[in-house]
Amino acid sequence: MAAATVLGIGLGGFIDGIVLHQILQWHEMLSNKIPATTYIGKSVNMFWDGIFHAFTLLVTITGVILLWKLLRRKDINRSGNLLAGGMLFGWGLFNLLEGIADHQLLKLHNVREITPDKQLWNLGFLGLSILFIVVGLLISKRRKGEDFESTHKST
Repeated sequence: MAAATVLGIGLGGFIDGIVLHQILQWHEMLSNKIPATTYIGKSVNMFWDGIFHAFTLLVTITGVILLWKLLRRKDINRSGNLLAGGMLFGWGLFNLLEGIADHQLLKLHNVREITPDKQLWNLGFLGLSILFIVVGLLISKRRKGEDFESTHKST
């Protein structure tokens, strides 16, 4: 599950950066410290968003390499459940650690900078992260060919 988790961390970071930073523009890497309201503020934030994306690219490439190395082995679980669950777990783990570090401890940015209750968005993000982790673990534990109903029947 480690390779899928690493891949999920990298892809989760990309999703965060692309959706929250670039498309929705809810925040940028340092937008709580250096508001992106001037040309210089926007440039500084864009630079650090780029550093963040470079990091997520390296993590994603590492995850792909780890998966590729595993495919040579005959004794591994090739379940799509393990891959999908591990990736969802990694995405949730990334969000949880990033949310605690950047939103709570370092206060670099909030999930949404322009809102009356920034902390509510930050806590919702952490809650969603925990949900991803739990669902990822549940999916990864399912065996190939099992469906939800057959594993959770009450007798």
